[in-house]
Amino acid sequence: MEIFLALISGGFIGAVLGFVGAGGAMLSVPILMYGFNFEPKNATTAALAVVLLAALSGAIPKARKGQILYRDALVISGIGLITNLGFSAIVNRLPDAVITTGFAGVLVLAAVSMLRPPRLEEYKRMPLPFLIFMSLLIGTMTGLFGIGGGFLAIPVLVLYFGTPQIVAAGTSLMIIATNSLIAFIGHHAQWSEVQWHIPIFIGVSAIVFAQIASRLAHKTSPAVLRKSFAYLLFAISIFTLVETYL
Repeated sequence: MEIFLALISGGFIGAVLGFVGAGGAMLSVPILMYGFNFEPKNATTAALAVVLLAALSGAIPKARKGQILYRDALVISGIGLITNLGFSAIVNRLPDAVITTGFAGVLVLAAVSMLRPPRLEEYKRMPLPFLIFMSLLIGTMTGLFGIGGGFLAIPVLVLYFGTPQIVAAGTSLMIIATNSLIAFIGHHAQWSEVQWHIPIFIGVSAIVFAQIASRLAHKTSPAVLRKSFAYLLFAISIFTLVETYL
């Protein structure tokens, strides 16, 4: 039954990734915590593995089409390396309430970004300090909460580097994969505590459904998908806070 539920959960996560282009970890963490009774720290560690698999799956076809800017991906991942590894190393020392509360806050931030997406047609250069801040923020979210930060990476790529949207999406997947790998290594203290068969089945199912959903995404309304996903994130954040404090 657990394996069946893991496959269903992975299908849901993959469908969201394929249709929306982000949000895999934002669903993986609460599903692991509340659906499979994972501790918050173990859930973020397992989510990193799921996100890594899903991001690599999406990045491979982008790489074949030349839609990844490796230098830009390495710049953002390299700057965020400080906070990514730093918080990955201390996450096991933080109270569970800090992890879940911070995670809920990130969900709200992501939901707001979905409801009010940046105007990507207005190319303008971000000042270097802001680029550094955003890169460190993405690294922090990955290290602490197992979130790849795609909803922040794409605006950074487009607004700072002037990257076309389709290339920004591919480069963002590479950033997510790189950051997830770094944070996963940083979470090595939790490896032995995770029941790996569950996230593995979730990850495999997510890969399959993400590929299917990505082929059907052009037939759906992006605005409706983003708004629906934003409201789902608001609901998950409220549920997470209620479970944490009540």
